[in-house]
Amino acid sequence: MSAATVPEEFVHPALLYRDDEEYLAGTVPFIRDGLAAGEPVAVAVPGPKLELIRRALGADEQRVLLRDMTAAGRNPGRIIPTVLLAFADTHPGQRVRLIGEPIWAGRSATEYPACAQHEALINAAFAGRPATILCPYNIDLLDPVWVTDAYKTHPVIWDGDRRFDSADYADPAVVAAGFNRPLPAPPADAATLTVGPYSLPAVRRFVAAHADGARLTPDRIADLTLAVNELAANAIEHGGGTGEIALWTEPDRLVCQVTDHGYLSHPLAGRIPVPAGSLSGGRGLLMINQLCDLVRVHTTPAGTTTHIHLHR
Repeated sequence: MSAATVPEEFVHPALLYRDDEEYLAGTVPFIRDGLAAGEPVAVAVPGPKLELIRRALGADEQRVLLRDMTAAGRNPGRIIPTVLLAFADTHPGQRVRLIGEPIWAGRSATEYPACAQHEALINAAFAGRPATILCPYNIDLLDPVWVTDAYKTHPVIWDGDRRFDSADYADPAVVAAGFNRPLPAPPADAATLTVGPYSLPAVRRFVAAHADGARLTPDRIADLTLAVNELAANAIEHGGGTGEIALWTEPDRLVCQVTDHGYLSHPLAGRIPVPAGSLSGGRGLLMINQLCDLVRVHTTPAGTTTHIHLHR
């Protein structure tokens, strides 16, 4: 099929399932239909579900890109650029077909708002692109509120043999903005540092020392230091020239908060690759999403608070 004849419509259904049988009934025919149509197919789902699909596909497994979403999409903010768009951009001029399951029963309430924003913003990131992205939801195990939100973030719902338009589907930017919520305050014993125009070396020393004390590995210390340095640099350049850093540990992770007086007005900031040579910025947030296990942002015209999480 030539690029001129590839249908440009983006299709984004939510697949509601209750058990493995329903999961395979919804995903495997979807994959095989794509292969029969000559469409490149990728699957990014949690490991146990990946093995179900792998076994069901048999020899067709070799024709499908398979990725464990618990690794590739641990941070929901990196799924659009490094899982979905990365695959679509590898096949220019072709309609692509993907399965992405970013919300599974092991997701935490802390992670969920970033997941819901991701699901809404897929519709903006892929608007006008020739792609179909199927997103499974286990309605027996997930929080019922999360399933209700799927009707807001997906234009189409698949439930067993039923295929229907979602009456609750809403504008992606509006839905994503609904999850732009205030973040928990740091604990009273958090380590703090003020960011100023000449303080980036001190920021790096401060972060590295506390990350080492939290027993992060050297690679993770480097990731955190780079991510916080980038946020501090953004605060200096775009956030009023100053900011505040707070660092603390939780049982399984280290969390860093950076606050400044800037405002992130673009909902896809940090989720869309920046073209080479572009002067529009955005590479820093994109890099932070790649380095961290979770990134949560609360932004208003009065200022921005960012939480970055790294597992210990």
